[in-house]
Amino acid sequence: MKTEVRGNGGSISLQNPSLFNTPLDPITGALKGCLGSLDGACIEKLLLHCASALENNDVTLAQQVMWVLNNVASTVGDTNQRLTAWFLGALISRASRVCPTSMNFNGGSMFQRRLMTVTELVGYVDLIPWHRFGFCASNGAIFKAVEGYGKVHILDFSITHCMQWPTLIDALAKRPKGPPSLRITVPSCRPHVPPLLNVSKEEVGHRLANFAKFRDVPFEFHVKDDDPCLSNETFATQFESLLTQLTRSQLDLRDDEALVINCQNWLRYLSDETKGNTTTVRDAFLDVIKGLNPRIIVVVDEDCDLSASSLSSRITTCFNYLWIPFDALETFLPKDSRQRLEYESDIGHKIENIVGFEGFRRTERLESGVKLSQRINDAGFVSLPFCEDTINEVKSLLDEHASGWGMKREEDMLVLTWKGHNSVFATVWTELED
Repeated sequence: MKTEVRGNGGSISLQNPSLFNTPLDPITGALKGCLGSLDGACIEKLLLHCASALENNDVTLAQQVMWVLNNVASTVGDTNQRLTAWFLGALISRASRVCPTSMNFNGGSMFQRRLMTVTELVGYVDLIPWHRFGFCASNGAIFKAVEGYGKVHILDFSITHCMQWPTLIDALAKRPKGPPSLRITVPSCRPHVPPLLNVSKEEVGHRLANFAKFRDVPFEFHVKDDDPCLSNETFATQFESLLTQLTRSQLDLRDDEALVINCQNWLRYLSDETKGNTTTVRDAFLDVIKGLNPRIIVVVDEDCDLSASSLSSRITTCFNYLWIPFDALETFLPKDSRQRLEYESDIGHKIENIVGFEGFRRTERLESGVKLSQRINDAGFVSLPFCEDTINEVKSLLDEHASGWGMKREEDMLVLTWKGHNSVFATVWTELED
């Protein structure tokens, strides 16, 4: 089934010139078996052979497999070829560190990320419903949760630069009894991952304030600064410092406002590794926000488990998951579309981190919706169902996109699907009453 969905109905010809001067002979029987029909399943097998060779420091086999993969890979080819190109780049990046003296590869990144304008970011988010699904589901849940409240405070942990909030502001402006006052607080630290924006958080807040003023919604925007001495430190270090500042007094929480915690593609960047007898940063964050007594917590992320320590396991899972956005873009954008190439390069950044790094440098540590939900439940929260109005809004959103997109419910969780495969999940939580 995987091969049928990802494949193009035929074999991929070996047409690109080799980057490597390694002959194919001698080559293992397993590799020979792949040369005749390089469909998705065979490419996956080659990637696993390469991963195994790198883990075992088998330079010769790794070079042979990379030679084959290079003849398949193309950033302007079909879905399989494009996906292969980014996995090959990630393996080369890893090889350049694992065997720096034995393998003469350029381990640099295959792409140069650039800062987007706000207008470009709007187009990026609208391209496929990868982000808008979470925005729509979350905003619907938030709108329902703050009914009857005159003051709303959102503590926003997300990577999409507040792109979610204009739609909510517009909805709040239409409340029959008038809009509430809205306060949004964002952390100053953020994982250095795409999409990257060319304006500051303060400028984003200023633009939101102007829109809220236009819609007659009383509005405040605050950036929660971390220790300036940590400005050159990693996101992990900055966030651990920020955790100590997430208190009711430092956040200026008020008894008469509804507090909402919004986590969009965020928890995956909090470490899930324990140090000695200490809890993980991911669990510590859940404990901290529980102490703030929020009305609801919204958690949205990609529905895939990439937490395994084994490189081979991560490659299998990642390859069988990240074909989804590549395949979706294939349905409506030309192969040489700049917008498509940039979107795919951001996915390539993710692949490079998942495949190319280990330890603290491997920051992409997704948990599936089911696994993360169990973690949140264990932290003392209970899930809430999405109301029918929200579900209908999500369905209307998906009608604007290609027919392959769909939605399903898994208990209280909403899941975005592409051709029936889970893509993104959305959940809503509240504190479990004693």
